[in-house]
Order: sequence, then structure tokens, then C-alpha cells
Amino acid sequence: MRYGAVKKFDIADGEGVRVSLFVSGCRNHCKGCFQPETWDFLYGSDFTAETEREIMEALDKDFIAGLTVLGGEPFEEENQAVLAPFLVRVRKKFPQKTIWCYTGYVYDIDLKPVSGRKHTDCTDIMLSCIDVLVDGPFIEALKDITLPFRGSTNQRILDLNKLRQPIIST
Repeated sequence: MRYGAVKKFDIADGEGVRVSLFVSGCRNHCKGCFQPETWDFLYGSDFTAETEREIMEALDKDFIAGLTVLGGEPFEEENQAVLAPFLVRVRKKFPQKTIWCYTGYVYDIDLKPVSGRKHTDCTDIMLSCIDVLVDGPFIEALKDITLPFRGSTNQRILDLNKLRQPIIST
């Protein structure tokens, strides 16, 4: 996997001060995308053990609220294979910090088991580590710059911890 940037003090892509990883590679190609250079899977640098060490070190500060993964597209199959074990390591080392992820795919359609077009052996692992998922493609006609943490009105901010809660019937 390749990545375009690591931002160590990001306040735009989730609550609080965050470390953000911008992965490379995206097949969505949303019109009006704010980072079309990240569509290219070869853009940027290789994600290495050194990159991971740098991110872990940046996360290891009390004022950092957590990690955000965006892109490009984290849920492209190639990226999932690298991100899943990385997110497990982040979650294990920093259980008190939140993990946000942005995807142009739709959680309950594209990422669902069996019939989701982007569901792989790694998808459920990634989703189990993510606290907040911002889903849906950016749609330029629905752009709204007043929305917190998203660009168009079709995009949702999903608290995956609440969605994972079992339903207790009486």
C-alpha cells in the first residue's frame, strides 16, 4: 500500500486533534474530489514499518484524540489488506483513542458481508477497529461546506460502536 500524507496535527477530519493517514488508490473518482491525486494507487510513498512507527509515535501524546484514515480510499481491496492488521495494532496499543475512517463506499451496502462489493476477508477486521465511519461518495451537487466532518449531504457519520450493540428484547 502507498500513502500520500501523514498529518500529525489534523483538526479537520474527526473530533479533537488527530493523526491522519491519507492512503493512495481510489476507484470512486468522485467529481469535485478534494484530493484527486490520491486516486492513483502509485501516488506517494510506500507504507512501511517506519511509517507505522512514525504514526504510533505521533499517536502517543495525551492531546491526540486518535487516528483518522482517509484517502484515496481505505476500503479498496489492496488497502484493506494492509490497513486491517495496522488498525488492530493501533487499537491494541491505544484502546482509549478513537479511530475514524472515511470511505466513498456505503457501509450497509458496499461493505456488508457476502454481497457487499467491497467486502473482503479484511473488511470486518477493519470495521471492528473503527469507532466512527464517514460513508458515502462525495456528490458535488450535494456539497455543503457547513457540514461538520463531511462534504456532501448524502454522506453519513456512523458511530459503529452503537451500531455493533446487540439489541436486547424484553
